[in-house]
Amino acid sequence: MSQQETDVRAHNRSAWDRNVEQGNRWTIPVSAETVAQARQGELELLLTPTKTVPARWYPPLNVMPVLCLASAGGQQGPLFAAAGAKVTVFDNSPRQLEQDRLVAMREELTIETVEGDSADLSIFPDEAFGMIFHPCSNCFMPSVRPIWQECYRVLRPGGVLLAGFTNPVRYIFDVERMDNGNLVVRHSIPYSDLEDLSDADRRRLVLDKMQPLEFGHSLADQIGGQLECGFVLTDFYEDRYVGVEADPISDYLDSFIATRALKPGTSRCA
Repeated sequence: MSQQETDVRAHNRSAWDRNVEQGNRWTIPVSAETVAQARQGELELLLTPTKTVPARWYPPLNVMPVLCLASAGGQQGPLFAAAGAKVTVFDNSPRQLEQDRLVAMREELTIETVEGDSADLSIFPDEAFGMIFHPCSNCFMPSVRPIWQECYRVLRPGGVLLAGFTNPVRYIFDVERMDNGNLVVRHSIPYSDLEDLSDADRRRLVLDKMQPLEFGHSLADQIGGQLECGFVLTDFYEDRYVGVEADPISDYLDSFIATRALKPGTSRCA
């Protein structure tokens, strides 16, 4: 791993730890009522900002080994565990992982939590999981194709990968002008906070505010990367910010994508 990638991981780990302290919406544990619904088989989970994942996307979850990838925060993992799955939550942020342990203790759920880099799942053996749930998070990682490769390796034949990610169109605009309602094209894709922002802008927009570093991956890497590994896409939908989170881009198009992908072969999932 390059020094640059190590620095990104360290910075983003600290940034997400801080987001927990500040009450970012993706760090707030689910309620006891939501867990109770999941125990009854009623799952309301998000891969993207607003749309609930369709129930038909899930395989049977009872004792299913599920990997919640870059998915800590006390939201997805506890609900899968309440639905009967054998859950492992893997994330770069220790504080985010603490949120999952908090809910597990509160609701008497069994969840394994592991800290690490989503592009390196070597701690897990081949074909360890029957489903991977990977909500919008690889925009905080410099490279996405290694993530898909690792997902394919640790999934069992017949296993399902549910992934949410950002349409790279979100990264072509000048951030400050977009925040003021003006869509001005400034950047090309693939995008990187490290390479496409000036040192002054990166300091002002990211580092001083202790925000995670972001990367806009091409659709060739996001979708083509899954296909190149051997996945078969079986469904997808798009999403956008709405309500108080709505931004100028969302006035014109959906800018988030969710995909359901299958690892071909005879299922050996529990």
